[in-house]
Amino acid sequence: MTKIRLRINGVTHDVDVEPRWTLVNVIRDKLGLTGTKLGCNGGVCGACTVIMDGRAVPSCLIFAVEADGKDITTIEDLEKNGELHPLQKSFIEHFGFECGFCTSGMIMTAKELLDGNDNPTRDDVKEQLAGNICRCGAYTEIIESVLGATGPSKGGKKIG
Repeated sequence: MTKIRLRINGVTHDVDVEPRWTLVNVIRDKLGLTGTKLGCNGGVCGACTVIMDGRAVPSCLIFAVEADGKDITTIEDLEKNGELHPLQKSFIEHFGFECGFCTSGMIMTAKELLDGNDNPTRDDVKEQLAGNICRCGAYTEIIESVLGATGPSKGGKKIG
């Protein structure tokens, strides 16, 4: 076992891990943050996406020891004081999910885009989400959900 320090959602965790454990396994199994989903376990589906040091990354491809000392944000950190993040609200308003399995990864991937671009185009959103798979096929609604959370006031664009 190796001791690592992770800062997840603003809280520092000292965790004993085996060098072969992935970040998604530590987040879910050791820290109990189950909003991050394990889908393909090969970096293809995007369900396990978290923000690490400002970048959206597939946590199934990162060994936990590689994340030592990193600042990590999971879907659990987006809601503040009972208020959903604009992306979360928009996914509800625009029906950006069906089964919901991919939703946390989609939202975290979209968050990286919106953190650097208040007014992305539809093509920007499509390119950003290219590494995320929705098995239900709700892509149109997902794109509308991301666009619905854009703009300087985060009140969204008119979709249509």
